[in-house]
Amino acid sequence: MRYFLVDKILSIEVGREAVGLKCVTLTDDILHDHFPDLPILPGALITEGLAQLAGFLLEATFNRDETLPPKRAVLVQIDKMKFHSPTGPGDTLTLRARLESLLEDAAQVAVEASAGDQKRARGKLTFAMMNVDSPRISAQRRDIYKIWTRELSNPPMFR
Repeated sequence: MRYFLVDKILSIEVGREAVGLKCVTLTDDILHDHFPDLPILPGALITEGLAQLAGFLLEATFNRDETLPPKRAVLVQIDKMKFHSPTGPGDTLTLRARLESLLEDAAQVAVEASAGDQKRARGKLTFAMMNVDSPRISAQRRDIYKIWTRELSNPPMFR
């Protein structure tokens, strides 16, 4: 993954909810072109950040049994994503992902982004949970999840 749009995980309740942060700065390359005189984080990237957080929650939830091969969260549907106000440099987005429904190989997650008490985006994301036999993907996920959860007292284990 080239773009990591979560900077830190604030909390996770496996099987239920995760909360993370995205700090928006002028060092985010996209803000130099979107738009030159009015830098705004695109809604597609806010959605991607929410999907990354939701994927983290789902992989922590689905991969508790170490005897089974790890499953990876793959975004398959974005439903009713709404954007309420622009997000730009200096904003810190609080990202929330709450598990709404869970099947054997799929899940739906309600997501929301806010800056302070101001809602910025909300919607529902659906994921397929797939067996992906790739040591590179597993290593990448372990590394980024370790960075994201470095300040949690009891982070989930990842394979």
